[in-house]
Amino acid sequence: MIEVLRIGQRLVRDDRVTTHVALVSRAFGASRIYMNEVNPEIKETIYKVNKTWGGKFKIEFIEDWRKLLKSKKKESVKIVHLTMYGEGINHIQKKLADEKEILIVVGAEKVPREVYDYADYNVAVGNQPHSEISALAIVLDRIQQGRQFDVKYDNARLEIIPSEKGKNVRDKSD
Repeated sequence: MIEVLRIGQRLVRDDRVTTHVALVSRAFGASRIYMNEVNPEIKETIYKVNKTWGGKFKIEFIEDWRKLLKSKKKESVKIVHLTMYGEGINHIQKKLADEKEILIVVGAEKVPREVYDYADYNVAVGNQPHSEISALAIVLDRIQQGRQFDVKYDNARLEIIPSEKGKNVRDKSD
């Protein structure tokens, strides 16, 4: 079980980024994302994607991320905080892949110091400024070692048929 926590959002600018954090979480195998209710349209967008492409990915709006982190710690869920200042993914990916339950914390603005303390792993994807979206995708892929891309959803309306050239999409509702 892998879940994602999105902490914070810079108004207006981050609607699209937060939507992409949710889309990557879904596409790369997480089961749920927690976030502040900043824009209810994000939830609608993801549920439309679920309806079209399948899956049961959930968005849960929360009031207090600290309360969520405390609760997850009590449940022995491993907290993975994405930060440029953490241990390099190349050195820690095996440990992460061995964990059974993970909550990945993805910040927007400056993340409070206490997140570093809550985390079981502070993980860096490189040591240069980069997108939290790309870092999340890389970490999710390294944890699951590509297995998330073999998943087929029975409840998908549309299905992409791999093709060397062109687009091949099957509408399963026909």
